[in-house]
Amino acid sequence: MATIREGNRTALVVVDLQVGVVAHAWNVGEVVANAALAVERARAAGVPVIWVQHSDKDLIHGSTEWGLVAQLVPAEGEPVIHKHFESSFEETELGEVLERLGISHIVLAGAASNWCIRATAYGALDRGYDLTLVKDAHTTDDLEIQGGPTIPAQHIVTDLNVAVRWLSYPGRANTTAAAAELEFQASA
Repeated sequence: MATIREGNRTALVVVDLQVGVVAHAWNVGEVVANAALAVERARAAGVPVIWVQHSDKDLIHGSTEWGLVAQLVPAEGEPVIHKHFESSFEETELGEVLERLGISHIVLAGAASNWCIRATAYGALDRGYDLTLVKDAHTTDDLEIQGGPTIPAQHIVTDLNVAVRWLSYPGRANTTAAAAELEFQASA
């Protein structure tokens, strides 16, 4: 059974909105604008913003493609987590950063919906965090199944929004919200 996080402190976690990750992503302009709005609202309320960047053999740490999109820039002092797996929790310091900040609720935005956002969302719930997925601030590419159909990215985004909205975990709250609907409360 997961530990249920005590308290009501929130953090915004922005995952993999990197040049190479979203180069061909669905609705990327609107998604990035909505992620920027979420960042702006979190900062205005004094809510921590935590950034996550992926690297692997195809996304080389320090390359242009590895960098965050130009519209999203971490502020001084905002943690940047480096990862090599889909879940932002696996073999990273994200859990320790959240623990140090006393976070019990994660607001999640980023890419790719069907890989790193899904894995991070489930990882958060499995670890006892409440979760809000910013339903209009995550994206992915169309998924081409070898020898099968292509699943449109918009359908993948919709599927994850539905799944997060209707998942049921004991002692945890999970939902979705549009970036414009987010109402961050200043942490105590």
